[in-house]
Amino acid sequence: MSVVLSACQGAPSAAAPGGSSTSGSERGAAASAPATPSTVLDVFPADLATGIAPNSPVTVRATSGTFGKVTLAGSQGEPVAGRKRSDGTWQSSDLLRPSSSYTLTVESPGPDGAMAAHTSTFATLKPDVTATYSLIPGDGTVGVGMPVIVQFSSAVVTKARRAEVEKRVTVTTVPHQVGAWGWLDDRQLMWRPRSYWLPGTKVTVSTPLHGVQTGDGKWVSRDGSASFTVGSSMVSSVDMNAHRLTVRRNGELIRSFPVSTGMPGPLTETRFGTKVIMERSAVVVMDSSTVALPPGTKPYKISVKWDLKLTGTGEYIHSAPWSVAAQGHQNVSHGCTNMAPADAEWMFNHSRVGDIVKYTGSSREFRPSEGIGVWVYDFAGWKARSALVPA
Repeated sequence: MSVVLSACQGAPSAAAPGGSSTSGSERGAAASAPATPSTVLDVFPADLATGIAPNSPVTVRATSGTFGKVTLAGSQGEPVAGRKRSDGTWQSSDLLRPSSSYTLTVESPGPDGAMAAHTSTFATLKPDVTATYSLIPGDGTVGVGMPVIVQFSSAVVTKARRAEVEKRVTVTTVPHQVGAWGWLDDRQLMWRPRSYWLPGTKVTVSTPLHGVQTGDGKWVSRDGSASFTVGSSMVSSVDMNAHRLTVRRNGELIRSFPVSTGMPGPLTETRFGTKVIMERSAVVVMDSSTVALPPGTKPYKISVKWDLKLTGTGEYIHSAPWSVAAQGHQNVSHGCTNMAPADAEWMFNHSRVGDIVKYTGSSREFRPSEGIGVWVYDFAGWKARSALVPA
């Protein structure tokens, strides 16, 4: 949109994006351009334009004359950052919010030296789908294995769009620790330190993602932030051949328990690998209809106490009074780690979300997507999962 500014400049009349208009002292009134205009501006979006993509830069360029201060603000007065580039064009430097209206004001000297103000308004598009996400963990204290997780409700569908998300999010740690972002899959962006967190670390995450497109017709509308503290180091190990769980706090062995893990078989054997406690629940109803069972297995639906969830496929550490005789001697579960009631209660009360549990002694591998799988990778392998790494 081209706008001719005179000394008593008002706002331009409506124009379609990329069109042109001239204006005089009153908004919307037809006027003849002065013979020697002070300033002619090219402005995008045009006044009263609608359906503007949130990632479209707002631009102001003088094709004749000069202009001064430029202000871009949302309907509640929230400013949108921008700057003049070396070619003299002003351009917004932040994304816009979908389903929002904006006002652009440009000041410029008129022929008599008085400042003229050009004001225009426009609106961004309404998404077909608003892309939502969660920040995990929320505020609180977590174990040394808990990554920062930006978890989208639907896929961020291309590597370029994942890169756009990744370059906008930040993690701050006190004390400073080296770490990296990586995508566990196309919905989960995670930041982990090189090795486990230092106990006592303060972590802050910022996700200024409004205006980011995650798929066709899908746009993020909000920003987010969270902070948490890392507690003491509690790392447990389960030897499935020895049927034993050992617990170390800050490197010191503090407890050892007999356990029973998954019985042999492709659907029941407990997965080996480094897992992270995902959830703590005092009671969970375990229902065999939600998992695959070997043929001939009797269905079950039972309330189970002192549950520490390790995988999204249903592996827990929990109380199992029915298998106490087998604990320490034989693997008889359908994949969970069975403990005696008092042992499971101790484990529950002394564990946090984010604590590490390492499993050895089976032939069934824990896959990263089955839980919080960041520790399956060495640090170089994890960094390679960044969307900012060239293919």
